[in-house]
Amino acid sequence: MKSLKLLNSLIKINSIKINLEKPFNWASGWKSPIYFDNRISLSYPEIRSEITERLIEIINENYKDVDSIAGVATAGIPQGALVSNELKLPFSYVRSKPKAHGMKNLIEGRLEKNKNVVLIEDLISTGGSSIKAVESIREAGSNVLAVLSIFNYGFNVSVENFNNIKCNAESVFYYSDLLEVALANNYISEKELVKLKSWRENPGEWK
Repeated sequence: MKSLKLLNSLIKINSIKINLEKPFNWASGWKSPIYFDNRISLSYPEIRSEITERLIEIINENYKDVDSIAGVATAGIPQGALVSNELKLPFSYVRSKPKAHGMKNLIEGRLEKNKNVVLIEDLISTGGSSIKAVESIREAGSNVLAVLSIFNYGFNVSVENFNNIKCNAESVFYYSDLLEVALANNYISEKELVKLKSWRENPGEWK
């Protein structure tokens, strides 16, 4: 499948890292054997472009009434801009907190009221930053059709969080896709697959 071939490319360029021996520390305090850095993919034009195409496919299939594209600062900004450019739509981005000086904007760019917005994020773990951005756009008077991300860990907490705010969330790749590609291309063993599945079920308590 083309999408899984792209996922394999992301692993090859170390945009996605897998390390069970030395897990990565998240800001939440969780230890994770997976680290996704979308910024690396931006340095590879073919990979960058295919990610853009994948996001646009989701929009064209499910969100044809979109009026504007927005990115979640900071990692969602580059792909959001690329998607909006291809679709010839306005682009804006949402800060994590208001700018400390000048106009003290929370939303940068021009987002008019009563517009249908697709919000672009690089990845979804718990969904916290994306949900804050959704709420900011709603408070500004527009409607968020969906949050689209490149990668989604698929944690139950994120599903619950998006359900609670009644917002769709879709991704190009999910954690199950990553495990499938990693095993098929010998990045991990069957034993490591079991450990990675275990982490996914309870990341806060994983050892």
